[in-house]
Amino acid sequence: QVQLAESGGGLVQAGGSLTLSCSVSLPTFSVTAMGWFRQAPGKEREFVACISPSGDDMTYYAESVEGRFTISRDDAKNTVYLQMNNLKPEDTAVYYCAAARPRITIAYMTGDFGSWGQGTQVTVSS
Repeated sequence: QVQLAESGGGLVQAGGSLTLSCSVSLPTFSVTAMGWFRQAPGKEREFVACISPSGDDMTYYAESVEGRFTISRDDAKNTVYLQMNNLKPEDTAVYYCAAARPRITIAYMTGDFGSWGQGTQVTVSS
């Protein structure tokens, strides 16, 4: 069974930075696209970023985070990261790591991801 564990959330002031990590127990991690999503109170879960398997070298971001967030992966550690800079109060949400379904290179729809972590809270104060 795939397990994903996020860490690195917390409270930060607007303009600050945080780096989220997601450790993944998946033998096929290196050939699996990985994504980050977030869900604010009272809102639907929304796409944040996706990274393809390393051989494809692709990333994709939601317009709201483009230029501020960076997704990366370390296949040797089975870990995916989300570097978040210039954080805004509207970035406040629970952030979830997700593993894409097999044979998906890049994706942004929740249905394309088959395994999810429990989430980590990010709170940005104004």
